[in-house]
Amino acid sequence: MTEFTGFKYEDLEIGQSHETVHEITADDIQRFAEVSGDFNPLHMSDEYAATTMFEKRIAHGALTASYISGILGNNLPGPGAVFVGLNMRFRRPVYIGDTVTARATIAEKIDRGNRVVLKIECIVDGKRVITGDAEVVAPSREA
Repeated sequence: MTEFTGFKYEDLEIGQSHETVHEITADDIQRFAEVSGDFNPLHMSDEYAATTMFEKRIAHGALTASYISGILGNNLPGPGAVFVGLNMRFRRPVYIGDTVTARATIAEKIDRGNRVVLKIECIVDGKRVITGDAEVVAPSREA
């Protein structure tokens, strides 16, 4: 069951953060391929992946990044938030069996338009696999 913990713009504070933890499974990759239409054999075929620099199947970068979307929509700011911008770098591959910690931290509040900039990262075994920032419009008590 999804747990919601949303905040209004007025209640958000610089440095406030939320994180979630997810283990990547072959089933996650299969379902993401079906939803996204991305059946690149690097994600889907053990045989193909073995011939690449990664040596085994990797998760879609967008699958790993989607955990950030979950935080923004469910927790920080949470329900009612509108995703308006994203800038990220994929720094390392994520493999089946990896445990991903996704984290978003409020870096800036922009009063005009109730915009919030968050630093985002996904971490596996203490190493950042995704870094970047996201911008959302947060719900307001005044709206």
